[in-house]
Amino acid sequence: MLCKLAWGNVRRAGRDYLVYLLTLTLGVTVFYAFNTVSMQVDIAGIKEEGLSELMGSMLGHLTYFLAGVMAFLMVYANNFIMKRRKKEFGLYQVLGMGRGRVATIMALETVIVSVGAFVAGIVLGVGLSQLMTFFTASLFKTQIANFHFFFSVHAFNLTLACMLVMFVLTLLLNLRAVRRTKLIELMGAERRNESIKTRNPWIAIAIFAVGVVLVGVAYYRLLRDGFPLTATEGKLQEAMNQFGITTAMVTVGTFALFWGLSGMLIKLLQSLRSVYWRGLNMFTVRQLSAKVNTVCFSMGVIAMILFLAITSVTCGMSIANVMNENLERYNPVDVSQTYVYYTPETLDYYKEYVNPSEADRMVLADATVDLYAAWHGDRKDPDNVADGIKGKSADNNDETGKKVNIADVAGEHVQIDSYLSYPLGGSGPSVVAGEMCKAMGEKLPKALEGSNADAMGLYVTPASQYNKLRQMMGEEPVSIGRDQYLLTCDMGGELGDLYTKYMAGGHALTLGGHTLKPATDKSDEDTAAIANSAMGSNPGTVVVADELLSQLNLQPYSSNLLVNYKQGMDTTEADESIKYTLLDNLLVDGKEPGGWGVFITRSEMYTQAAQMNGMISYLAIYIGFVLVVACAAILSIQQLSNVADGSRSYRVLAQIGCDDRQIRHSVMAQQAVFFLFPLAVGLAHSFVALKVIIELVSIFGNMSIGGTVGLTCAIFLAAYGGYFLVTYLMSTGMVRAAIATRYSE
Repeated sequence: MLCKLAWGNVRRAGRDYLVYLLTLTLGVTVFYAFNTVSMQVDIAGIKEEGLSELMGSMLGHLTYFLAGVMAFLMVYANNFIMKRRKKEFGLYQVLGMGRGRVATIMALETVIVSVGAFVAGIVLGVGLSQLMTFFTASLFKTQIANFHFFFSVHAFNLTLACMLVMFVLTLLLNLRAVRRTKLIELMGAERRNESIKTRNPWIAIAIFAVGVVLVGVAYYRLLRDGFPLTATEGKLQEAMNQFGITTAMVTVGTFALFWGLSGMLIKLLQSLRSVYWRGLNMFTVRQLSAKVNTVCFSMGVIAMILFLAITSVTCGMSIANVMNENLERYNPVDVSQTYVYYTPETLDYYKEYVNPSEADRMVLADATVDLYAAWHGDRKDPDNVADGIKGKSADNNDETGKKVNIADVAGEHVQIDSYLSYPLGGSGPSVVAGEMCKAMGEKLPKALEGSNADAMGLYVTPASQYNKLRQMMGEEPVSIGRDQYLLTCDMGGELGDLYTKYMAGGHALTLGGHTLKPATDKSDEDTAAIANSAMGSNPGTVVVADELLSQLNLQPYSSNLLVNYKQGMDTTEADESIKYTLLDNLLVDGKEPGGWGVFITRSEMYTQAAQMNGMISYLAIYIGFVLVVACAAILSIQQLSNVADGSRSYRVLAQIGCDDRQIRHSVMAQQAVFFLFPLAVGLAHSFVALKVIIELVSIFGNMSIGGTVGLTCAIFLAAYGGYFLVTYLMSTGMVRAAIATRYSE
């Protein structure tokens, strides 16, 4: 009997359960689909060892956090259902049903709704996970060779565990509400007058103005100072403090905006008398003012959450896209090895902060070394080569004792030596981007302001090595005279444009007392990479004639050995043969002039970039979607509660002659304000933050907010708009039901 009664209640109160059911179903769908990522990676043909386990673990732990967000949301939605059905539960008790039986009915209803949402969510999640496999393959740049239907028991169990926690929490709160609420409160819930509180409009307007000023000043500070990511170590703490102040200002300003919104609305519309007195606008404004007063804090929270969701998704995926678009340019050869020389600053740092005994075996580099000879094991000059290049096993990283000879795989190769723009033992670069900007009357790119990159200045490299690299890449050599220079940069974006503009303007450079003129009118970007990397390896290099460089006696900074495999050699086999190389210390006259840097193959860099892109995209979409759904659901429940509380007011409007169309327009206007205003504030915050991020990322390439990002944001906005539509339809149904009910005091 109780089961039949519970089932009938669920069918009859379906509209009340709609938001709860929709949100829970979406939660189950997303939780299941995203936690099948380990199986998606396998089916998509991604062979990288440990990737599926890593992503599965990351998304699994993230699911627990997001499940907490959803649990709070479910409790919030359930409170609305309880509020709507208090009179019904009170009637059961009047008819003689004990509280235990009422609690049992509630438990059965919760079970029915939860099971229905879980089953629907799993079915949708299974379908979504099949589609996401193709999305996974596109993110990781692979082809699906053998697609087949799959079902993840792990994802099912994880989703079920999260849903059980939500169910138990909701059930306990429902039972507590029935046990502690008095019968007279249940029976009189619908007759209790709505409490409407209004604030002094002038005080509200003043607070609103303060909020506008705080947000505006925060925007200005962020646009001026940027994010504290490129500050030098000495200025990092100050930059972090200033950023903290900016964050506090925009947060306080956002809440002040919503706190003063009610007074601002009243005064603004009252000044537009033709609008204020038209139709039900006066009633609508008063309702808005009263409701905003009670939910101003939650609207501020929702605006900030929407800001975080929009910014994280757009920024994360766009940065990943920038990396992928420039990956070919950043990785010009099959394998590269970097060697970094010790400078006076390095030696001083080791002596003072690290270990003076280690500094004794280090020597200031006064010349570059032949990396290919060292790796080749050339013993003509045994004092200037490494003792040996040994392999490491893939399993335990131990030395295998097997010698690894670069000559076994190397075809074309070139060494690019980079020098600092000051003499041996000196300090203070003579060629820096900041001075170039001053000469042109331009502003320094924000990403370089106060950073070590600008303080170090541009590198200097010989024309012979640069032209050999161009020939390896199928390009014609460039003629550079003794009194000429060429600027190269593989990062593109603002930095590449800066160098091109400097050369096109015919500006001279002074290097070691020599005045140089540009050899061409354009900076080289396409053949400027000096090592395989993810974000570019050449922030700026001055290419000069070998004859001039030999006279300048500049401080060596690094050497990069760039190698292409022999023609016809299988890339995979060549990668495996040198993949686990262990480089011994390179000695010059018994001393170390530097240390080995990054050793990486092009294939490995492509794999790492695909992994990073995939993980960033998955995390951004997962977090963003759940947060957007949570915000939309909270707003939906708030508005449904407002309509339920104001049902008496709508009934009175109908009794005094207002037609249904006017009442529906009033409901839509109120709900549009509550949905659109937090979204507008969140978008405004996001636009300003993204402008700064785009300027920061533009140093590596032009950031495009489109493609996958645009599609993802469209899906998020569709979900947000879908909740608005559902809320409006449910609200109009509640209003019609209230009007149709005979009202009696």
